[in-house]
Amino acid sequence: MGRVGSVTARRPPLDLLVGLRRARDLADRSYAEPLDLDALARAARVSKYHFVRTFAAEYGRTPAQYLRERRIERAQDLLRATNLTVTEVCHEVGFTSLGSFSSTFRALVGCTPRDYQRRYARTGAPRIPGCYVLMHGLSDRARPD
Repeated sequence: MGRVGSVTARRPPLDLLVGLRRARDLADRSYAEPLDLDALARAARVSKYHFVRTFAAEYGRTPAQYLRERRIERAQDLLRATNLTVTEVCHEVGFTSLGSFSSTFRALVGCTPRDYQRRYARTGAPRIPGCYVLMHGLSDRARPD
């Protein structure tokens, strides 16, 4: 147990920490899929209400915030390294609305996705053709059928 000021901070039990990590790994691995709170809580093997409270206490952000951050991080990678359009990147990382993608991106990164992409187009390495990314995916893991 750690101490925060004069209050003792309690860590969740080990089995709950394992479940939280399992859910976080699911979000990291399946960020582009439509993940909801029920799926993440199932991965952690706890109720969704308990999951939200303990996840936020352990990681300092809600599961939805964590997933949004992962999606934007992946979007940054794609915008830097490929010639995909902003709309293609939006859908590739699991957003269904270009407006919410752009506003979330701007809030977290500080500029629009298009401005971010332009900055790296001028200074970055040669880009991976978008058709390759779309055909072969972003990973060498086998996809479930």
